[in-house]
Amino acid sequence: MLMHAAPRSVSLAMHIPLVLACTLLLFPTAAMTEANQSPASADNSSPSGLVVVLRNKPDRDLDLRSLNNPNISGVAFQIRWGDIEPVRGKPDWSKLDQLFHTAESSNKWVQLLVFPGFFSPGWALEGAETEPFPIQYGLGKGTVMKLPMPWDTVYLNHWFAFLKQLSDRYGKSPAFRVVAADGPTSVSAEMTLPDTPEDVKTWLKVSYTPRKYMEAWQKVLQVFSADFGNQYISLIVGSGLNVNDHGKIDPRERARTRKEVIDQAIAVLGRRFVLQNSDLHAGPKQHPVTDFVMSYSGRVITGLEMRCTAELGTCSTALGAEGDPSLALKKSIAKGMQPNNEGERVNYLEIYEGDVLADEMQSVLRDGASLFK
Repeated sequence: MLMHAAPRSVSLAMHIPLVLACTLLLFPTAAMTEANQSPASADNSSPSGLVVVLRNKPDRDLDLRSLNNPNISGVAFQIRWGDIEPVRGKPDWSKLDQLFHTAESSNKWVQLLVFPGFFSPGWALEGAETEPFPIQYGLGKGTVMKLPMPWDTVYLNHWFAFLKQLSDRYGKSPAFRVVAADGPTSVSAEMTLPDTPEDVKTWLKVSYTPRKYMEAWQKVLQVFSADFGNQYISLIVGSGLNVNDHGKIDPRERARTRKEVIDQAIAVLGRRFVLQNSDLHAGPKQHPVTDFVMSYSGRVITGLEMRCTAELGTCSTALGAEGDPSLALKKSIAKGMQPNNEGERVNYLEIYEGDVLADEMQSVLRDGASLFK
């Protein structure tokens, strides 16, 4: 029988106040305190400055030399869930222990990005609904792997159990400032899913709808809010699919879904919400999502991550200065630090390890760091 649901704009308008009411009942003191503060209020605990991006390499020891750089304020550490907890209930905390110890001793703040999705441990996908998709970008691009459905409760419950362990171990660390919210994701902490025309056919087959996707995000945001009460929580913006709630292709749905997930995050997290994009560059082909995130500066905490490492040379063209890595990085920082229409700037910029370690980049980093003072 065909059911006529209320329009999503009406449903969401009713739903967000309910989320806020539940938050007040569960956490009255914290919620009321947050409600009385500006969402983007900056203090000594706010994420700010230049941040080095480190990627875990499972077969290598951590190289934390970049944390000694005086121009760097924080470290964004990327690691796969499967590399931490390959065996259920037996996580290997050794690299994270080392990271937090070094960050605390060097007075750097930490953003932690643990990747589930494609990179969940095998045991977490047993009994979960999965579909094969090719990895859409990054290491392993094109490799077909099982992806758990964003809304699958078996997968999400395993993920939530891991998050509780993570919070119990590091939640009180003075260095732990930001954690990336993810779960209904795929290849990273970005709010993205495989979206080629062939991928969309698969999503239609498994009855993807924006409503199911957003409900999954709501659960995830509530869990992160409860488990990481001492941290800011970042949403690394992407978009949904160009599929509407009636299973029809609708190009407008990407931006609409993105906006509604952000609105949910603001309602649940208040001043602890961080909005981030990971495609900053000064090249000729700008990504509109970068400007979209910058437009939120002053209303919420915002951050940008570089698209790639300028020092590699091959990336210099995308960053706007072919053959001159230091100029490419300089132009990218300048782009990221442009004020928006209200005169507000982002709170932090994330730069890959290769650029932070390169001798020729130190004057660029020094100038970039000075923009935050």
